[in-house]
Amino acid sequence: MSPKLLDPRPYFADLADPRRETRNKLHSLHDILMIVLCAVLSGIEDWVGMETFGKEKEAWLRTFLTLANGIPA
Repeated sequence: MSPKLLDPRPYFADLADPRRETRNKLHSLHDILMIVLCAVLSGIEDWVGMETFGKEKEAWLRTFLTLANGIPA
């Protein structure tokens, strides 16, 4: 039986979003961080790869992320 991984979302819950409030801020910081974390754990090492990972795994990511404006590009 493999060990169950802990949910990392609570560790990011109190993280302040350092981005400016503008109409161009389309994606939640929480969604971005979770995509990056999942991609890095899958062996992805660059931003282009993370975007590709997000697009390929979008259906799965939507099971636990909001992704109100899709995958960040």
